[in-house]
Amino acid sequence: MPLTEARFFGAGDVRLLTAEPASPGPAEVAIAPLAVGVCGTDSHIVAGSFAAAPQVVLGHEVCGRIIEVGPAVDGLAVGDLVTVEPHDYCTRCTYCRLGQEHLCDDKRGYGVKLDGGMTERMVVPARIAYRLPDRTPPWIGALTEPLACCLHGMDRLDPRSGLPILIFGAGPAGAMMVALARARGLAPVVVLDPRDDRRAAALRMGADAAFDPASLDEATALTDGLGFPHVVDAVGAGRVLESAIAVSSRGGRVLVFGVARPDDEARVRPHDIFARELTLVGAVINPYTHHRAVRLLPTLGLDRLRPAFYGLHQLPEALAAQRAGTADKVFIAPHGIAAARG
Repeated sequence: MPLTEARFFGAGDVRLLTAEPASPGPAEVAIAPLAVGVCGTDSHIVAGSFAAAPQVVLGHEVCGRIIEVGPAVDGLAVGDLVTVEPHDYCTRCTYCRLGQEHLCDDKRGYGVKLDGGMTERMVVPARIAYRLPDRTPPWIGALTEPLACCLHGMDRLDPRSGLPILIFGAGPAGAMMVALARARGLAPVVVLDPRDDRRAAALRMGADAAFDPASLDEATALTDGLGFPHVVDAVGAGRVLESAIAVSSRGGRVLVFGVARPDDEARVRPHDIFARELTLVGAVINPYTHHRAVRLLPTLGLDRLRPAFYGLHQLPEALAAQRAGTADKVFIAPHGIAAARG
């Protein structure tokens, strides 16, 4: 029976097409995606500002049920609820051989270079399908991939419990950063976001305080004027990085986590970094953190986020909702909204 899938043909050109279902290879599984997160990467791809393979099926934040397994698959079975770690690495480049696969010269992402989850049937290697507890709501399961990215970011930031953290941005990633910061014992957890609804989301996720960016001085006052030893840019903008450096304490660490435009720039005074002994770190995707994210998923209260669901045929509306931020997190539900909610 033909299936429906959302394929990207170029800037502003995403088409719903039908295709014959593919059978899994010996070490592969076929998944019925139930919930697929829509993130900024998807919007950037459709806008033409993020490179993707022509005619690729979109969607890299995937949770679904296994509907077929290859003969060589062990440890997974039809009916299992799984999340997908959506990357493929060459295994041959210097970075792969040094255990830094996420920096691979030729990595390919599902939903970017390889067919992703905005379809009624997705075939992937069994090794990148991680089983979830059966009662996990699929939309929560689809958050495993962004949570794994946040975990890698927190690993790079390497915060010390009992000290303050400032997070710029309370979109989906910023909200999960709040939950992770709370779980790591950071205090106070402070958020800056210009939107009332996102500040409210940050507080629901456990932030101690949430301010408009215009109130940066008020936020800094919570550190007795010393500044923040941990700062996260979960926005991705040069101006935010400038503010993050300015508000850091001596010896502070700044995590550049949000995805900025490739042509964006920040003005940085090297003397500030030298004299205050600051550390700037970046974090990209989720190396070896997907397994940990699965374990943490039920512990962080992610059901406090407010989701919105759209069918495959409503992808333009879903992308518009993602850009507008009308929900805490937007999902495509290839097999219906009830199935995505769980």
